[in-house]
Amino acid sequence: MSTYFHYIPTQNVKSINKHAALDLIRFTPGGISRVQLAQRMSLTRAALTVIVNDLMESGVIRETNNRSSNAGRPAITLEINPQSGFVAGVDMGATHLSILIANCAAHVIAEKEVPFNIADGPTVCLDRADSLLREIVGQAGIELSDLLAIGVGVPGPIMSEAGMVVAPPIMPGWDRYPIRASLEKRWNCPVSLNNDAELGAVGEWAYGAARSADNLAYIKVGTGVGAGLLLDGHIYRGATGSAGEIGHLTIDPNGTICTCGNRGCLETFASATAIARMAREAVVKNRPTQLSQLERDQITAKNVADAARRGDLTAQQIIAEAGAQLGVALAGLVNLINPNMVVVGGGVAQIGDLFLEPVRREVKRRSLPGSVNTMQITTALLGRRSIGMGALVQAISIALHRIADEKNLN
Repeated sequence: MSTYFHYIPTQNVKSINKHAALDLIRFTPGGISRVQLAQRMSLTRAALTVIVNDLMESGVIRETNNRSSNAGRPAITLEINPQSGFVAGVDMGATHLSILIANCAAHVIAEKEVPFNIADGPTVCLDRADSLLREIVGQAGIELSDLLAIGVGVPGPIMSEAGMVVAPPIMPGWDRYPIRASLEKRWNCPVSLNNDAELGAVGEWAYGAARSADNLAYIKVGTGVGAGLLLDGHIYRGATGSAGEIGHLTIDPNGTICTCGNRGCLETFASATAIARMAREAVVKNRPTQLSQLERDQITAKNVADAARRGDLTAQQIIAEAGAQLGVALAGLVNLINPNMVVVGGGVAQIGDLFLEPVRREVKRRSLPGSVNTMQITTALLGRRSIGMGALVQAISIALHRIADEKNLN
């Protein structure tokens, strides 16, 4: 199975095998021995030795003693060389901006999250991202020029080759803005631009709850609702990059108007925005709730979650209804793509079982037994880091594979 998450230009079998070996080393927890690598790739010892020697000479991998092995001498395993360089992962959410700095072994050395408003438009938002990146690079004790690549996630449909979003419902003013080109000009290094839910799937697959899942749906539930899909180990983007926009599945054709212009989309039932709206409606209707003590227009999904944890029945019912509606939509997705795992992330997922149990209940009730009986639904192990870590995966892919290719060109 190929694990590339970024396009790798390869021209011959040796080069293809070298990049495949590099990814197997990257994504095998605890490293992998030469014998195991040869077996996984069905290569002779001599052929593998040439590949491993090339990678070691380029500086992207190293040998190490794996002391976690069973009795006897520590096994010699191959792992990514943490000294091979630095990368960054940028998560530009609807209401937050998070940046991580890591080495090419994905060890995070600096990070920061700040409030953010994606609706401020590309000029303001990219200026803020640039400023925060430079701040964190300084905290990490490195220079901006030390970054080999940067991964960026945004909450909208992506035209990957063009490096821009197309008609993003919660990103007003961003339609077809040249995001990647603008950032590459600012930062003078390769930038990978991806949908944030897609990066959440990659992050959880590489380092989180879904390490063994080749068919995975990552559901980000925040200001909006989106899905990142890994099918047979590959990111699925669809014909134009709009795959995974599960938040715009119609739940009720006569429902509330959505940001996309349609009525009754899933986002109007199961997002943080929807939870806050339903809470405000409950206050207007004089339903018994602690939330009536707050300024109505200032009620947030976090307020609702906090009230629910304190035993507020109305708040609990609102969260349960949002979870149930998400479960209805996920049941259709489960029947359609048959994933072996669904990971729920984003800010709303942090509410926990108050939200997740209704999701599980509806999925189990509405999905076909053959699809749901062996499937797991869980929260994101990486939490708020899922997207940022996915962005790091993309950046590391660019950095390591470019370094590996440079040796072929020299």
